[in-house]
Amino acid sequence: MGWVEFRMGNRDEALRLLRQAYSSRPDTEIAAHLGEVLWAMGKRDEARRVWQDARGRDAANDVLLEETRRASQSQSVSGVRGR
Repeated sequence: MGWVEFRMGNRDEALRLLRQAYSSRPDTEIAAHLGEVLWAMGKRDEARRVWQDARGRDAANDVLLEETRRASQSQSVSGVRGR
């Protein structure tokens, strides 16, 4: 449900639901989505910590790899824009 809330633009509710889900079940896919919401909200250090923790459990998870790839691309793009 948290991911659906995020896709609907309800970031605060998405964050609440994904934090709750991740604390009760620290699943790699939940971590990937939680990290993306955190990243989108500007909480990049926390997003990196969540992703790092998830990589420790399943570094080859496709969803996690995609989310971290997208985040690194957005960071590169925003770095270029700032010049």
